[in-house]
Amino acid sequence: MKNFKLSPEIVLFDRCQEFCKEFNIGEKDLIITNEYIYKPYFESYVKNATVIYRRDFGSGEPNDKMVEAIYQKVKNINFERVIGIGGGSILDIAKLFSLEKLTPVCDLFEKKFEPVKNKKLILIPTTCGTGSEVTNISVLHLSSINSKLGLANDEILADYAVLIPELLEVLPFNVFATSSIDALIHSIESLVSPKSSLFTEMYSVEAMKIILRGFKNIVTNGKDSLHNYLHDFLIASTYAGIAFGNAGCGAVHAMSYPLGSIYHVPHGESNYVFFTEVFKTYERLNPNGKLEKLNKILAEILNCSVENVFDEIENLLYKILPKKTLQGYGAKEEDLDIFTDNVITKQGRLMGNAYIPLDRDTIYNIYKSLY
Repeated sequence: MKNFKLSPEIVLFDRCQEFCKEFNIGEKDLIITNEYIYKPYFESYVKNATVIYRRDFGSGEPNDKMVEAIYQKVKNINFERVIGIGGGSILDIAKLFSLEKLTPVCDLFEKKFEPVKNKKLILIPTTCGTGSEVTNISVLHLSSINSKLGLANDEILADYAVLIPELLEVLPFNVFATSSIDALIHSIESLVSPKSSLFTEMYSVEAMKIILRGFKNIVTNGKDSLHNYLHDFLIASTYAGIAFGNAGCGAVHAMSYPLGSIYHVPHGESNYVFFTEVFKTYERLNPNGKLEKLNKILAEILNCSVENVFDEIENLLYKILPKKTLQGYGAKEEDLDIFTDNVITKQGRLMGNAYIPLDRDTIYNIYKSLY
């Protein structure tokens, strides 16, 4: 049996002011965001809400200690709605504060108690990549296992996903690049997932069309043309989120987690490192089935031969964002075994969505080839 679920309610506004007025943001609201977003776009339109700036609690990828520290700050405040405004890390944190109980955070993620939602949740993305606004997944680095781990549960689904293209207008190009590449990988991994269906495939294909054609336009017209495509990329990110929220992501994400956790590589950039090499491995091991369908779709979008789709994508993405080796992030050769063991022992949720099962030697050799 394959399920498909459309949730949350998706609302689109042109401007942040419209959102604040429509949702009547006030004293019963907890806003989790960053100062550079809140002050110019929301502060003038919000009265008496509790505002938490994520960067006051640390930088880098979100982790359990950060969430525990925020909890200590707000545990005695009476709020009825949680509003997350930011990139994927902020949205993933905000999801947890809609729960009746979220601490100890490591116990929550290790499923020692069940999550129960008791507050309304509104998520507003400020990048065009994670799709977190429409997924039931929160990812944190856990100190208990020294690795990223995902919590997947419908209790952390938002009530509203609010899309406001205005928030992308000041997005630095490198952040746009890593987040939109992440969305592309979401769309492609979800298409070949064993959990994909006719419904998820529709969203996957539309997302990859928008993103790849947008990249081609940016390469042709220059980075300054990005503002012409921000609305499209925001929609594509949400489409990809709907697809992988139902069908899941696979080996690319699983292999990226150890690199991102240990060397603090941004999530989308870490996925980018492994993307084409994982899919070239799939091609070598089983070129039939959904991978054959994927390659035909990509060849049509990219106007290239089916045999060269991942070389073509690699060339296109390199023009958007040059790719580094693992050494380029500071990784050492002895890390490759550590990374591999982490994928085998900790990332079963993601590896279960891989196009085909990958054994330890195959995973290690992918790391080795990218070292």
